[in-house]
Amino acid sequence: MELKSTRFRWVIVLLLFFSTTVVYFDRVILGILAPQLGDLFQWTEQQYGYIVFSFQLAYAVGPFLVGYIIDRIGTRRGFTLSVCIWGLASLSHAFALSWVGFALARLGLGIGQGGNFPASIKIISEWFPQRERAFATGLFNGGSNFGQIIGPLLVPLIILLFISWQYVFVFSAILSGVWLVAWLFLFRPPEQSRFVNLKELEYIQSDRIQTDGTEVETIKIPWKNIIMYRQTWVVAFGKLFADPVWYFYLFWGAKFLHDKFGIELLELALPLIIIYVVAYFGGIIGGASSSWLIKRGNTANFARKMTMLGTAILVLPVMSVPFIDSLFVSVALIALAAGAHNSWSANIFTIASDLFPRKAVASVIGFSTSFSSFGAMFTALLIGYALEEAGLQGYTYPFVLFSFSYLIALFIIHHLSPNLEPVSINS
Repeated sequence: MELKSTRFRWVIVLLLFFSTTVVYFDRVILGILAPQLGDLFQWTEQQYGYIVFSFQLAYAVGPFLVGYIIDRIGTRRGFTLSVCIWGLASLSHAFALSWVGFALARLGLGIGQGGNFPASIKIISEWFPQRERAFATGLFNGGSNFGQIIGPLLVPLIILLFISWQYVFVFSAILSGVWLVAWLFLFRPPEQSRFVNLKELEYIQSDRIQTDGTEVETIKIPWKNIIMYRQTWVVAFGKLFADPVWYFYLFWGAKFLHDKFGIELLELALPLIIIYVVAYFGGIIGGASSSWLIKRGNTANFARKMTMLGTAILVLPVMSVPFIDSLFVSVALIALAAGAHNSWSANIFTIASDLFPRKAVASVIGFSTSFSSFGAMFTALLIGYALEEAGLQGYTYPFVLFSFSYLIALFIIHHLSPNLEPVSINS
């Protein structure tokens, strides 16, 4: 009787899905609680901007710091350290007594969470043959949307049950702890895992052995080489002009709805869920649209840019949100813009794989993410300053300026690479 594969690699994907869910649940908590905490601690708008800035600063350097540690001490111990840092940082929010305390807690959160994606991508490369990696990555990355959807549901429920905002962060730390126990029990490298049989191990390693019997070498491309290519800046500017927009929705969306329409915590769940569900499907539709255009015989250049042009146009109506008195219309327009953003992101990630060989894609995405994170740091400060100076009218600036952000990015992308010519890296 033929031995059946254990297929334990999909359990590993499930672990990564839930770690990513916890990461994004942690992130969305502050945006949901911002109106309540702002009233409680008497934050100024500028101080809230500093709190967001702190997370962005830490998250800009976190992937390098924690990623380096993971490479040195191994995935199992490195990811364990990462989760311990962000779990304790999440818990520390419950003991913050001022905006400075929250800023320090966000610093720790950004450093710890910086390890999630480097570790997860490395784990996928260790546990999956190349032909399954894209699908597996898409599955675990779905946790980012799931975390943003359950946040508006769980945060009000926890406060309703325990009559205290601190328990939201306690619950988040408990989630990290539960995940960590499962991780330590279930995870070992596939060669050492007691849950993986020989047949599955052979399948996992099926594309690592060359014809001469040696293992395929994975080459890491230094950033000093990557940044010399114009194509790198196509991806970097594509993220620079888009990622700060998403963080605005994430950290100021609930606060805007509270400030303009007086929506309280228990009423925020439905509007936020609508926004994040539409955002999730926007990414799916955006990716499918450019793929459909290619299948119809169009070039990748035409397919990606036409889809991104459509995305950029769909974002434009969000500029009218500060001038609209209808909650329903405002939520609908923000949801449309959030869905368009995820469509843009799906195509930017795909453009990276269009332009670069597989061995360089991770380096390009890593550089571009840090580039955009530094941009998001300073937009957080500017948004805080605008709201501090102009009050509710201050929201006009980010909504209007960010509505044109994608068109500006597309103009720069087309100027840098009119035909999206791929590069060739031979070393």
